[in-house]
Amino acid sequence: MTGKRINALPPRLWLEDAVQRIEADFNRSSDTHLIHLPLPLYPGIDLYLKDESSHPTGSLKHRLARSLFLYALCNGWIGPDTTLIEASSGSTAVSEAYFARMLGLRFIAVVPAATAAPKVDAIRFQGGEIHAVDDPRSVYEVAHRLAAETGGHYLDQFTFAERATDWRGNNNIAESIFSQMAQERFPIPSWIVCGAGTGGTSATIGRFLRYRRHDTRLCVADPEHSVFHRHFADKAITALPAGLASSIEGIGRPRVEPSFIPGVVDRMIPVADGDSIGAMRALSSSLGRTVGGSTGTNLWACLRIIEEMARADMTGSVVTLLCDGGERYACTYYKDAWLSDRAIAWQESSEKVRRALASSMPTGT
Repeated sequence: MTGKRINALPPRLWLEDAVQRIEADFNRSSDTHLIHLPLPLYPGIDLYLKDESSHPTGSLKHRLARSLFLYALCNGWIGPDTTLIEASSGSTAVSEAYFARMLGLRFIAVVPAATAAPKVDAIRFQGGEIHAVDDPRSVYEVAHRLAAETGGHYLDQFTFAERATDWRGNNNIAESIFSQMAQERFPIPSWIVCGAGTGGTSATIGRFLRYRRHDTRLCVADPEHSVFHRHFADKAITALPAGLASSIEGIGRPRVEPSFIPGVVDRMIPVADGDSIGAMRALSSSLGRTVGGSTGTNLWACLRIIEEMARADMTGSVVTLLCDGGERYACTYYKDAWLSDRAIAWQESSEKVRRALASSMPTGT
């Protein structure tokens, strides 16, 4: 459709063009690097980081946003004049703003007022608008209201994340991991570790493992102040008490989201905020570039599993996700004063992870 504004096309041609544009982006950026991180203290166990920060919008959420757009387009929920709304703490909205701009559509992100400024700037950079709310628990209600007021569509990552992605394959993140692991020492991972924000990634990986009949088990690393690990242990718990919230952006939620499927998860490990930040800081030093807080959460849970495997004289591989880069947290997680103000003690945890990664040099991409 070269030479024509996409929004000026007849509706069916507009839809075809919109899907083609998103599929072209998928063809350009569907896979990401798998980094082998040697562990000198555990020679019989290999650790890998699936580097999702290399997506065009810099995070794991690029996959989710692309799936949500295709799902909504093919359901007839998005047209050439649809205003798009999302409730997001940042990264999903950054990626959705990217796809909205690709299609020439208005995008509004409903974000907690405390969202890190670099994330808000990234949403605006991609052409999105910001609607900040003081109470993080109100983002869902406000997003629904804005969609009604504008006659638009609420993308609703928390409801549709688990169903928008084809978990059987078709180049999803789980299939990509197993394809990239094929030539490694232990090609079938003992564990895959990920976090949960919407629950979409854990649902995709867990379902894929069962569908392909792999022995790999799935662990969800969850911030200590999140409801998911509580719900996993006791299904009667569906929300956190008022005033309790995770400090790790992108994962951990105050309520059990519709897309979180505990039945596909083998284990959950709650991780203290200080452990997440300490692991994040240590890994950043080891890699020579900064990573986000949720990657630290993942790494802390991985090292706990690896320590258990070593004590049991087990060998094997563990794969986790490098969810995003640390540049979006320069004014928060990488500021000692910010952490001190929130009484987040991270130094001891950082030293423990540093020792585990001592003398390790990342290999392979």
